[in-house]
Amino acid sequence: MSEQKELLTTNRKALTINLDGGKYGTFAEIGAGQEVARVFFQAGGASGTIAKTISAYDMTFSDAIYGKAPRYVSRERLALMLDHEYALLIERLAAQRGDRSTFFVFADTVAAKSFKGNNDSHGWMGIRFQTEPGGEPSEIVLHVRMWDKEAVPQQAALGIAGTNLIYGAFYYRDNPQQLVESLVDNVGTARLEVDMITFKGPAFARIDHRLIALFLVQHGLTNAVMFGPGGEVLQPSEALYRKAILVERGSFRPVTHVNVDMLNCATAQFVQEPAVKGKEVIALMEITMNNLLAAGRLDAHDFLSRVDLLAQLGFTTLISNYSEYYRLTSYFRRYTKEMIGVTMGINNLLEIFNEKYYEHLEGGILESFGRMFRHAVKLYIYPMRQDAYDRYLNTGGGAAGHAAIAAHAFAGNVLITAKNVHITPHLRNLYDHLMENHYIDCITGFDPAVLGVFSRDVMSRIRDRDPAWEKMVPPSVATAIKQRRLFGYLAPAAVPLAS
Repeated sequence: MSEQKELLTTNRKALTINLDGGKYGTFAEIGAGQEVARVFFQAGGASGTIAKTISAYDMTFSDAIYGKAPRYVSRERLALMLDHEYALLIERLAAQRGDRSTFFVFADTVAAKSFKGNNDSHGWMGIRFQTEPGGEPSEIVLHVRMWDKEAVPQQAALGIAGTNLIYGAFYYRDNPQQLVESLVDNVGTARLEVDMITFKGPAFARIDHRLIALFLVQHGLTNAVMFGPGGEVLQPSEALYRKAILVERGSFRPVTHVNVDMLNCATAQFVQEPAVKGKEVIALMEITMNNLLAAGRLDAHDFLSRVDLLAQLGFTTLISNYSEYYRLTSYFRRYTKEMIGVTMGINNLLEIFNEKYYEHLEGGILESFGRMFRHAVKLYIYPMRQDAYDRYLNTGGGAAGHAAIAAHAFAGNVLITAKNVHITPHLRNLYDHLMENHYIDCITGFDPAVLGVFSRDVMSRIRDRDPAWEKMVPPSVATAIKQRRLFGYLAPAAVPLAS
């Protein structure tokens, strides 16, 4: 967390900017986002800051001014607004006051709750600004969701958020974490969600967008962020929109052959589902914040290492605050009505049937399952060798009622699957119902040779400088770990030559 700071009121932020004679610019607002300019006008002294305000509310007028974009409320539309208004600002005012002013354009395009009340309340806002007269501009763009039930408070929240963004760009840009936290000053995360933010330009040359996105989750501005195979930050509502979704949860520290085999096998089965055929599918590797904070603090280098290795294998990564699976599937339902698949190992399956995780729900485990399995959700269960299963139970895994079986000579050859796993007796009928109705399915076509691979064993071998770990992960992952010395990697100790 950043150090404690005085919480400035929205009016104070706007007035501070208005009285800063060097800052001068345009406010362009479309749709419900008419509130930011109003905040600056009401604060007083706006003549020192505002060159122009414009509201192209009608789509025909908006298209005529900014050109057409695929959607009225979209990142593309915001980019067109920033481009047009910034070019116009420089063209008309650079000669007159460019030597003493740092120009900026604030723009937003927003849909608040409609009169019918059945639309998605969200918007894009951004600021393009100079940090010195005549300098190259920098830019911040973010996507927001409004959670107030009515349009008027949603609009008020946008006015506050837009003011926070402008103030943050001017006064917090050297402290990105403080900038991120300040976006919800005086409005709070219960009313406003920021689920994506990007920075570019000379003021942010050293920023890692993935860490900034992680801050959004860490500080509660959103519950999930996404990264593409190229490491780019994705906007969830666009990446997941109307797609069938398959997700695998793990630590991926590091990603192993088992992780890859599990998702590949589950994908092969998922795309054959009647409800999925012909649909666009997105497969995700998900890491929870609980996992990232397992050591008691967030290790940024460790986080980036995991995301980089997943991206290197071509995977899209989701970081979420959803420790319970039913909350994760409910999150996906914001964006799609298509089928959702969740793939996991036997250990995670047993954790789902551990009732201690649902004591906070009035309906307990039944309520959680009702939430998780509604609207076409299916679990794909990867098998586990019995020796690994016994080790899991002996270390305290699973719910009460599970007893480890004494190890025997063939434990490495016996597989525990979704069909023969031991479920606590009083939940067995519930489990059988889910199996018989195909809410739970066994993964087939898996590679038996990799079943004994676990991330914790890879990490142990890396620490012990045992090169055997290299065969437990994909070759490109092994190469990256060695080249970049990830996860504490050191080259194997030299073997002394025989005399």
